[in-house]
Amino acid sequence: MTAGSVTPTTTTAPAGSQAPAIRVRGLRKVFGATVAVAGVDLDVPAGAVLGVLGPNGSGKTTMIRMLLALSRPTAGTVELLGAPMPANAGAVLPQVGALVEGPGFHPFLSGLENLRRCAAAEPLLATPEIPDAIQRALSRVGLTSAAGRRYRAYSLGMKQRLGLAAALLVPRRLVILDEPTNGLDPAGTRDVRTIIAELHGSGATVLVSSHLLTEVEATCTHVAVLDHGSLIAAGPLAALLDSETPALDVRTPDSAVAMQALRAAGIGAAVRPTGVRVELAGTEPPTVVALLVGAGVAVHEVQRRRTGLDELFAQLTEGNSQ
Repeated sequence: MTAGSVTPTTTTAPAGSQAPAIRVRGLRKVFGATVAVAGVDLDVPAGAVLGVLGPNGSGKTTMIRMLLALSRPTAGTVELLGAPMPANAGAVLPQVGALVEGPGFHPFLSGLENLRRCAAAEPLLATPEIPDAIQRALSRVGLTSAAGRRYRAYSLGMKQRLGLAAALLVPRRLVILDEPTNGLDPAGTRDVRTIIAELHGSGATVLVSSHLLTEVEATCTHVAVLDHGSLIAAGPLAALLDSETPALDVRTPDSAVAMQALRAAGIGAAVRPTGVRVELAGTEPPTVVALLVGAGVAVHEVQRRRTGLDELFAQLTEGNSQ
C-alpha cells in the first residue's frame, strides 16, 4: 500500500440487511472561513463498533456534535436509528447514550446526586427504577465507593467514569463516546474496553472517537479516518488492515540463499533484518515454505504480515497532507 492509497468509502449495509444505525450524507460544517467538516458520507452498520480516528482538528468532535443535534450542519443530512435529525431528536435521543467533550456536572454535588439528576431527566427510566439504575451504572464504571464524594474532588479519570455512567443509565441502541479513556489509568482503560465489548455483545451500536490507536484496534469492528474535515477512509477494520499487498515474513539466517531461490521462482521478496519478506501476489504461503525448505533454507518462523492500525493511520494522514 502506498500512502493515501485507500479510497474513501462508506460502510454501506448490504441490500436487505438492517438499516444503518448512523447515516450521514454530504455533512458539512463551516465556521467563518474554516471548513471543519467537508462533505462527509458515512454509514455505520447497526451493531458495529466504529472507531473514528483523526489528528487534532480533523473534525471528529464537530461531526459527533452534529450527529447528536448539538450543532446544526451547514449542509447535509443526518439520520440516527433510521430517523432524520434533528427533526426527530425527541424520539431518538433517549435511545442514545453519549459522552462528548468531557462530562459536565454540578461541582458541589456528589457523584450520586449528579446521577440522580440525570436519571430524573431520563424519559425511558421510571421513577421507581432510578435507585437500582444508578447503582448498576456506578458499579459498572467502578465508582460505587466514590459515589458520595463531591464531583469537584474527582480526578479527571473519575469524572470520565461518571460521565460514562450517566450515558449508561438505561439500555441504549446507540452509544457515542468522544475520547472516553481521556484521563483514565490503565485499569480504567481496560474497564472502558470491557464496557464497549459488553455493549457490542448486547447488539448496541458504538461510535468511539479516540487517539489511542491500540484501543481502537482492540475494540472496534469498523474504522473511519478523518483528516482536515474530510473522510479519507472507512470500512471494516480487518479489510482496511489487509488492503495492502499480502506478504509473508520468514525468519531465517539464510537470507541470501532464500532470496536466490525466490528470485529463481519469480517470487518478489526483500531482505529484512531477521530474514526475508515475501510478496504473496499469485502464490500461497505453503508454496513459499516448501520452496525455501527444498532449497536448503533454514526456516525458523513464518508469519503473515498484516498492517497495524498505527501504520495504516500514518500512511493515510501523511498521504492526505501532501
